[in-house]
Amino acid sequence: MKRNLLAILDRGWDWQTQRFARDALAQYAKLFRLWWKFREGKIDRSQLIQRSLRIRRAFLNLAIRWWDCDHREVANMANAIGQTFDKLFCFVDEPGVEPTNNTSEQNLRTAVQWRKTSFGNRCVAGTVATARLLTISQTCVKQDRPVIDHLCQAIRLHRPGCPSPSLYSAQAPAA
Repeated sequence: MKRNLLAILDRGWDWQTQRFARDALAQYAKLFRLWWKFREGKIDRSQLIQRSLRIRRAFLNLAIRWWDCDHREVANMANAIGQTFDKLFCFVDEPGVEPTNNTSEQNLRTAVQWRKTSFGNRCVAGTVATARLLTISQTCVKQDRPVIDHLCQAIRLHRPGCPSPSLYSAQAPAA
């Protein structure tokens, strides 16, 4: 959301669209200041929820005010805020939910870099194989497991028709 709001602000169409972006970014900043207080242990979850109510209302009012904006990008952003309003704040209400998708983007980074340097795949089978290999490698890295060991074990088990080793835990079945 922040990236899109900054893009609207940078384009500088007119004072109204800039005002929408500035107002939304101000609420975004307030929400994240509150989130960091929670993460640092300065407030508990009930205080986080209570203090975020005013910010939530401000976001919703901002979205409603700009739904019918002449600028398509601003109207789309306002509508997206309105349509996904409950989901935007699930990190406030639900323990364990992060407010950003940074972890997901970091997980995809290897695949994106591979695609850029290898020019992608030429067939569906290659795409499927690449997706599976990247999934296995990233999962093993996250679990501090050697990727090569897992792949070798999978090949050894595949040849006689045995089930593949599990990626769900660090304890893979023995070959």
